[in-house]
Amino acid sequence: MRTQRKRQVCILLPNKQHLDCTIGVTARGHEVLKCVLKQLSVGELQVLGLAVLRDNENLFIDLGQKLSKYFGKTWNRGSLRVPFVLFLRVQYYVENGLLIFSSKVQQLYYAELRQKVLHSQSHHQEALFFQLAASVLQAEVGDLEQREAKDEGDREENRQQRKSYFLPEDYFPSWLIKRRGRDFLLQHGPVLHEELRGLSRRKAILQFIQEAKGLQDGAVTFYRMRREKKELRSSILLGVALRGVQIYKEVEGKQCLLYDLFWTDIDRFTFQGCRFEISAVGSLCLPKLLYYTPSAFHSKHILKHLSDSHSFHISTRDSLSYIQHLENKQASQYYKEAYICDTTRLKQRLQCNNSITSSVSNCSFAVVEAAVMSREEVEEEEEEEEEEEEEEEDVSCIEFEMCVDDPEELLVDDPAELSWLAELLPGVSIDAPLSLPSPHWAVVTMEMKQVLRRRANEGVSVD
Repeated sequence: MRTQRKRQVCILLPNKQHLDCTIGVTARGHEVLKCVLKQLSVGELQVLGLAVLRDNENLFIDLGQKLSKYFGKTWNRGSLRVPFVLFLRVQYYVENGLLIFSSKVQQLYYAELRQKVLHSQSHHQEALFFQLAASVLQAEVGDLEQREAKDEGDREENRQQRKSYFLPEDYFPSWLIKRRGRDFLLQHGPVLHEELRGLSRRKAILQFIQEAKGLQDGAVTFYRMRREKKELRSSILLGVALRGVQIYKEVEGKQCLLYDLFWTDIDRFTFQGCRFEISAVGSLCLPKLLYYTPSAFHSKHILKHLSDSHSFHISTRDSLSYIQHLENKQASQYYKEAYICDTTRLKQRLQCNNSITSSVSNCSFAVVEAAVMSREEVEEEEEEEEEEEEEEEDVSCIEFEMCVDDPEELLVDDPAELSWLAELLPGVSIDAPLSLPSPHWAVVTMEMKQVLRRRANEGVSVD
């Protein structure tokens, strides 16, 4: 029996490390994925995908397809000694880092997003880059050490140490360094870093992920397209973003936003060969957006990425709602505690102004806010015609019709499935409804009622 020929595949990771996989010549993407999961010791990649470089652009591979489809004739002629290269990249960006369950996957997500920030061209968001740099410094350096200065010499030494503990090139885009100068960044960077003292590495990474989504070209995957089929240079950038699609036009090296479409704004995507069409919903009164990709191969994979991103958005919507629910609850508890501290002062003022002494033995007061969590299930029908590509230019017209009905009421997932959030949101119960009971509130409320009743008996207006 003839032994199956083997191929060596090298997978480059976002953190500049790599994995090596040995697979059969007839292997499909699933086999490489299985090898990657085993070496990373994770159950699923969740937000990451395998991509291949085609015409200087990364395209996410269809895991059900043979790898020979992506590497062509060189795959069959290759040997075990010459590795074929795939890239592990972020396929779906998230609104909140807590949606990424695996810490290893979260680290890889952070690593790629960090590199995207360094290459960002969002010149109008300069202040945000300082916040992002501070979060990265806290995550990678930890608390800024600063010993007490006893004299002028010590103070000067402290200033020099603050300037030498990081390189601006590792934390700021090159254009910002050129605009402000290295000394400016070395002077003001540590100030924001100092404000994050005490923040753990994991929380600093989560903060970075949260802040980076506000960067215009941060949490976006770009694909180059042309306005006209015969154009020599691609001037259009189609961005697959968190909540939809963004269309940019490059003008003198700068990105100008033309359209920012949410998933609910899009009726369908259609491609036929290189022709790629986006139809917005009728209420927007937008013409059909027609662009051209480098090939039908590109069109098909871009369409699949859009379809998968839309599905990911739908599938994580409820989990994101529940995370926000917990975070808001935690914030409300902090607010309640601060407000309760002020009730002592309020109590003293009431007693002083009205000479009231009261008993609250028969008083009971509770405020309970229950969240109504019910909605009909969202049904999404996505049909994709998968055809073998013998000739790329002969691909028939394929459409992907959007079906997004954002409900007014969001269904919260089973709390048991998100019990891991309790570790990151201390003091918040994931089982109980929102409630704000407090004996302090009871005391103040009863006394306020007695004040109003006394004034009413005396004929004093309570308005």
